[in-house]
Amino acid sequence: MNCWYVYIIYCSSGKLYIGSTDNLERRYEEHRSGQGGHFTSYDRVISRTYSEIFDSRMKAELREKQLKKWSRAKKEALIAEDLNKLKSLSRRRK
Repeated sequence: MNCWYVYIIYCSSGKLYIGSTDNLERRYEEHRSGQGGHFTSYDRVISRTYSEIFDSRMKAELREKQLKKWSRAKKEALIAEDLNKLKSLSRRRK
């Protein structure tokens, strides 16, 4: 079975980069070397902060799109595994 991953990388500007791949270590090294894509070629990678594993590319890409829509606060709560804060930030505003 081929696994797919969604990952979050912390960059030198303080921004969070979100991506998906079928080889987490290779992709992280590509980002670190400046060969991982346009964004991380000019915004140096500091660390990989979070990852999730999926059993299909489609599921990983759907999760990547979902996370990219989240606020920074929600992403940081996810990274910190702060489920209470994540739930509180996920409540719909009326």
